[in-house]
Amino acid sequence: MSLEKRYGGYTSFSYLEAGKDYKSFELAPELDRVVPYRLALGEADESRVREIVGRTPFVSMHEHLGVFPDRIEETPEYARQGRMSTAFAGLAASYWDAVFDNLMDGICAIHSSSGWQWNDVLHDLGMRMCDLAHQDFVIPCLRVDDVQRAHDEGRLAWIATMEGAAMIEHELDRIDILHGFGLRSLGITYSESNALGNGLKEDRDGGLTKFGKKAVERMNKVGLLIDCSHCGDQTTLDTVEWSEKPIVLSHIGARALWDSNRLAPDDVLEAVAAKGGVIGIECAPHTTLTKKNRTHNLEAFMEHFEYVRALVGIEHVGFGPDTVYGDHVGLHRTYSASLSLKESRGAGKPDQHYDEVEYVEGLENPTEGSHNIVRWLVKHGYSDTEIEMAMGGNALRVMRQAWA
Repeated sequence: MSLEKRYGGYTSFSYLEAGKDYKSFELAPELDRVVPYRLALGEADESRVREIVGRTPFVSMHEHLGVFPDRIEETPEYARQGRMSTAFAGLAASYWDAVFDNLMDGICAIHSSSGWQWNDVLHDLGMRMCDLAHQDFVIPCLRVDDVQRAHDEGRLAWIATMEGAAMIEHELDRIDILHGFGLRSLGITYSESNALGNGLKEDRDGGLTKFGKKAVERMNKVGLLIDCSHCGDQTTLDTVEWSEKPIVLSHIGARALWDSNRLAPDDVLEAVAAKGGVIGIECAPHTTLTKKNRTHNLEAFMEHFEYVRALVGIEHVGFGPDTVYGDHVGLHRTYSASLSLKESRGAGKPDQHYDEVEYVEGLENPTEGSHNIVRWLVKHGYSDTEIEMAMGGNALRVMRQAWA
């Protein structure tokens, strides 16, 4: 990133009158919501971090850039209002040059009374684009060159993504429409199954459906990056085989380290890499745990990174921390039933007890994560080339291939 971001102080929807034009909520602090954590480095390593950050485009493969209410129990009503604020100040303090931002389809649509609704998805996408149109720090990323532009100009490239494709139903042309509205990455399924294939919460995974294969073909043609982070194993393997272009697991970890459906087994990780894809390591609370690190923190997260790197090579691993601006643990508690957390985390399995945390130290939000990941890599002796690949180069390569 540019070491100085060009942020002028804009806040979401400030072109409107809060309380008159829309219902306002007291939002969580974007920075220092909890005790801040920065991995300690020596003077030489501090200098090296600044050099790497200054010349290297950093790409987060998966985050949530909306700011959630300070009182997390207000989130369902906040989501129903359909006006998610963006963490401009938080992003201005981060090292990310480009971020894949999951919109509210994964929360709002699942939990609305009408279920997955096409109108909900268009509303979320349009509302975010309208907000971004009133400022010039965060720029919609429509081409790979926009990432370098953001890096050079001290801005941030915002990449619209949605975690599941249930809202396209059986209408292939909706893929084109979403791309036309700026979407650049789409998941095959969220945890639930849909018309394309099976989600990770299912007991049996039948793989891609015939319609799912048509959808994969259409995503390849229009230039959408395909994500299988929340798919069942067979559905992911089928997608890898059927897609002409590499796919990603944008936010995931290694099941070999922690037996959870939310993480991927070795054969799936290897198949994605063999096709040229990239695996982004995630740190949503209580996901990337390990038998060695049962308290979810930076070390547990990076243990998954090192395992995947050793398995498939540095060319196929990156970071999709999947963090939020707000109380992520509280958000999971609020939506625990619908998000299928108990079914996906591996809780209750032999020798899989873990210490619950109120937040993941060192990775509490996208800003803190961007600082500590690169610092960890420097501290542990990774070369400049390896850091550049993992922090953004690998993601940029697969974006070029998928968006072409």
